[in-house]
Amino acid sequence: MSESLTSGGVRGMTVESAFAGMRSVTPVVFRAGCPDCREAFELAAGALRLAIGATSRTTFYSFTCPECGASVRKPAGERIVELLTGGGVRTLRLHSTVQGAGRPVGRESRPRGKV
Repeated sequence: MSESLTSGGVRGMTVESAFAGMRSVTPVVFRAGCPDCREAFELAAGALRLAIGATSRTTFYSFTCPECGASVRKPAGERIVELLTGGGVRTLRLHSTVQGAGRPVGRESRPRGKV
């Protein structure tokens, strides 16, 4: 292993030695199926979206079927959420409404009346 002297006299690794022996990583793929055309296929993490809501009823993942083009949305339990997030699927956190306000949190609100 190649080492270099860093400030303060401490030995450290060079960039070359830190990455020596690393191999390319196999992309993560997920098996999925389309309820419309009944086709089974594999999707890369970039083809899926995960939306995490306040409850299990509002937590789901979605994708577009590569065979028929249908938009597919399926419920995502705890295990599915764990697998998808661990595999690099982009995640959207759904906001709940502010109690009593009736407007979603995070959205810009406009003043009422004349400005």
